[in-house]
Amino acid sequence: MTSPDAQVTLAQALAWSVEALRDVSDTSRLDAEILLAHALGWSRVRVLSSLRETIPDETLQTFRALVQRRAAREPVAYLIGRKEFYGLEFIVDRRVLVPRPETETLVTAALEWARQRSAPHDTLLIADIGTGSGCIAVALAVHLPNALVYAIDLSADALAVARQNIELHSVASRVTLLCGDLLAPLPEPVDLLVSNPPYTVIDDIDAGVRLHEPHLALDGGNDGLAVYRRLLAASPQALRPDGALLLEIGAMQAEAVTDLVRQAFPTAAVRVLPDLAGRNRVVAVTVPPTP
Repeated sequence: MTSPDAQVTLAQALAWSVEALRDVSDTSRLDAEILLAHALGWSRVRVLSSLRETIPDETLQTFRALVQRRAAREPVAYLIGRKEFYGLEFIVDRRVLVPRPETETLVTAALEWARQRSAPHDTLLIADIGTGSGCIAVALAVHLPNALVYAIDLSADALAVARQNIELHSVASRVTLLCGDLLAPLPEPVDLLVSNPPYTVIDDIDAGVRLHEPHLALDGGNDGLAVYRRLLAASPQALRPDGALLLEIGAMQAEAVTDLVRQAFPTAAVRVLPDLAGRNRVVAVTVPPTP
C-alpha cells in the first residue's frame, strides 16, 4: 500500500483494497468501502466525505485483515457480522446462510397473501421451514402484528443466531423457534407455510459460497430438488383449509418444482412469481377451502 512508516489516507487504503479485491468481487469498491467503514466504526457516508484523513495504524491493520479475508472470498456480511434484509438489519455469521435480496420476493408474496386473507384482528399461523438466520420469520412478524410464527431449522447453531435476531427486533413473543427436520416439529397445521429450502447442487455453486456458507442450508441433492420432495410430501397435512404454501426456487427450477407441487396438491392453484430481475423465484400454492 505504502511504506510501513507512512501515514495512509482513506483514499489510499480504498485504492489498495479495490485492487486487491478486483478479481474476486464484482462489487470491489462497495466491498472496500463497507469494510473500511466497519474497521473505523463509521458510516460509509462519513468515509466518503473524509478520504483525505489518515487511518490509525491499529485500524489499518484491522482493515488489511478484513480485505485479506474478503480476498479469500469470505462474504462481506460475515466480516461485518450483519446483513440488511427487507429493510431490517440481521445478525449473521458462518452458522447461517447470508440473506439474499431475491428472498425478499418470498416475503413480499407472503405479506400480500396474508393481507388479502385475513382481517387485521385475525390471528394468522405461519411456519417458516429452514429459518436459518430467522430473516423471513422476523420480517413477517414485524410486518404482520397479527401473526404467530413457528421458525423451524435442523441446525441448533442456526437457531441460536435466529434467536438473536428475534430478540433484536422485539418479536420473541410471537416467533417460536423449533429444532427439527422440516415439518416434523410443527405442533399444529398453519395458515401459511413459507420456505427457502436448500436448492443448489453444491458442486455447481460459486466458490466463495461453497467455501464459507453452511452446506446444510445449500445442498439440494444431486438435482437440487431433494428437500422439495420431502417438504411437499408432508405439506398437505400441515396446512389448514384455504391455506397457502410459498417456496423459493432457483431460476431454472419452476417447471420441476411445479410438477412436484401438483403431485402433492392436485386441486390447488399454482403460480410462479418473478423476482425484481424477472427471474422465476417463488412458487405460490393456494389450497382450496374444504367443501
